[in-house]
Amino acid sequence: MEYFVIIIGAIFVNNIVLSQFLGICPFLGVSNKVSTSIGMGGAVTFVMAISSIVVYLIQYYVLVPLGIGYMQTIVFILVIAALVQMVEIILKKMSPALYQALGIFLPLITTNCAVLGVAILLVQREFNLLESVVFAVSNAIGFTLALVLFAGLRERLELADVPKAMKGVPIAILTAGILAMAFMGFSGLV
Repeated sequence: MEYFVIIIGAIFVNNIVLSQFLGICPFLGVSNKVSTSIGMGGAVTFVMAISSIVVYLIQYYVLVPLGIGYMQTIVFILVIAALVQMVEIILKKMSPALYQALGIFLPLITTNCAVLGVAILLVQREFNLLESVVFAVSNAIGFTLALVLFAGLRERLELADVPKAMKGVPIAILTAGILAMAFMGFSGLV
């Protein structure tokens, strides 16, 4: 039951983007097309899953025993940066079209506060290794869900009759706010 609560809580109740407002840069920047959003979500899922394992091991087998827990943020950023470089190399080789579509937003996963936020939350909530991985993957799924929903809405908005002053970014921001309010309705579940 505990894992179910972690999963539902991370995806819906405390959605990293729509409830905690972390990872807004890629949320707004990559969400023009559903296909690009799915690719970005996959990349973030991979980075979050692997980083949760590495971060857990570094925290409890290096930083805590050496008494240098204050180095946590810097070490976590370095781990995430290395993983993003690996994802970038893999995508460039395996899917050049997706690599081009993600453009500048792929290296920005390194500084995506959602990825770093999840890494820090794992430690703060004192999850074990399996709970850490479940929490990280669930947050990544929630991130992907928010990205894909928003991209779908933006694709539909391109076809809608929107007043000229609201076209583009203004209607996107308004839609993101409404989507976030809709997810706030899940807060009574867990």
